[in-house]
Amino acid sequence: MEKFLIIQTAFIGDAILTLPMIQKLKEKTQQCEIDVLAIPSTSEIFSSSPYVSRVIVIDKKGKHKSFNSLLKFIKELKKNNYDRIYSPHRSFRSAFITMMLGVKETFGFSNSSLRHVYKNLIEYRTDHHEVQRNLDLISFEYKNGDWKILPEISDDPTIKEKINEFVKSNHIKKDLAVIAPGSVWNTKKYPAENFEEIISYLIEKDFSILLMGSKNEINICEKISLKFNGSVISAAGMFSLIETAELLKKAKILISNDSAPTHLGMCADIPVLTIYCSTVPEFGFYPYNKRSQYVSYDNLSCKPCGIHGYSECPLKHFACGNKLNSGVVISKIEEILND
Repeated sequence: MEKFLIIQTAFIGDAILTLPMIQKLKEKTQQCEIDVLAIPSTSEIFSSSPYVSRVIVIDKKGKHKSFNSLLKFIKELKKNNYDRIYSPHRSFRSAFITMMLGVKETFGFSNSSLRHVYKNLIEYRTDHHEVQRNLDLISFEYKNGDWKILPEISDDPTIKEKINEFVKSNHIKKDLAVIAPGSVWNTKKYPAENFEEIISYLIEKDFSILLMGSKNEINICEKISLKFNGSVISAAGMFSLIETAELLKKAKILISNDSAPTHLGMCADIPVLTIYCSTVPEFGFYPYNKRSQYVSYDNLSCKPCGIHGYSECPLKHFACGNKLNSGVVISKIEEILND
């Protein structure tokens, strides 16, 4: 039984898009145990995967922040005697951990920090989707659309029961549309007033509307909800990531910024419409499951202005969000719903 370590200490979306790689690695090398090194906010995602043996949490902003605490952590990790390390995460810390563990077979990307640390360097294809790039890391061969593997998470009867009770108690209809208006980065947020126009359209179509987001997005969701006199429900901050994925299974459509909810929608395998403001689909994080689409206003020389986004538009006009008319988004929604 070989022991593999996956190092993925990036954001929620990155973690979800690592699951297809883990699934295929387990399928490819059945006699193996796969551990994942993750941060606290994403450990739940990997713990829910039936292909992961153990999740090891590194709190790089807390108790493992100092150099000495990191060295102690690595010393304990080394006792697991891994046969291989795969590092989709390209950071200095991930490379340093890989180097210190002294494992013979290590796999990293060609643009990783300290790339000489990895015994096997895999080309990082900027023209590929993130799932494709991660599959490249394990030398999984695919052609055409074979790479479009849905992230799998285990069903939990307790979670199902909790979500069913929430839906029942809030009198949510069969036609449910979920809106995720938030993001860690302000330049990724489609204007709230445009989301309100979209919600008005969906209400006219007799949809129940649910707003979702993290605890940090409670304010934006409640502000939008208040505009509709209680007819729009805000569930921001109420559910864990896996509970949110279960809730999304109840929806006919998810409308999201280029943020984590897009990828949770793929876990639920529902139609997702991702709205791109300062970022672009070409970065490789667009939804790829059946009937999902994306929309973006691209006639701008300043777009994209960054890989992740900013707290405010560098040029102060936020044209990438403001020039994307809500009517264009609604047309895409109609296209998805009528497909």
